[in-house]
Parts: sequence; C-alpha cells; structure tokens
Amino acid sequence: MLVIKDPGARIDYAFDWGDAYVDEQVIVAASWAVEPEGAGGIIVSAASHDLLRCAATIEGGVAGEVYRVTNRVTLSDGQIDERSLTLRVEER
Repeated sequence: MLVIKDPGARIDYAFDWGDAYVDEQVIVAASWAVEPEGAGGIIVSAASHDLLRCAATIEGGVAGEVYRVTNRVTLSDGQIDERSLTLRVEER
C-alpha cells in the first residue's frame, strides 16, 4: 500500500489483523519499525494494540523520500507476522 504524507502531518495508521487468523489467535505483542532510519525521517511517535488491531502515530519525514513502515505482531500461539506500508513524503 502506498500512502502520500506531508512532512508536517502527524497522523494515525492502523492494521486490522482480525480477518487474517482463526478465532483463537490474538495479538499478544506488537512493534513498529521504519526504514530507512535517519535524521529528520519518519518516526513512530506512539503505538498501541488490542487483540486484533495495531495502530501507530507517524510523523515527520523528508519531502521527496520514501519510507517503509512495518508492523510486526506476535500471536498468542507464538506465530509472528508482519505487514508494511510505504509512505512517500510530499509537501501538500
């Protein structure tokens, strides 16, 4: 998924994992990572999760750059999965 983001925007993004797994599996841990990392780049300033959904507040970024934001979850049965989104930063 490609999303356009203004460098001054501070906005929430979320992944709903509920449809991906059988009824007994729930999220027990979640983390977020940004690539590439660097001064002035995109940062995850806040994150949360419940049993089926993960959210992150993302801000910053350098106009003209492209970033990959990845949400990694650990499920109640020990399985690990990831989803990513691509952010292109543009002045709007």
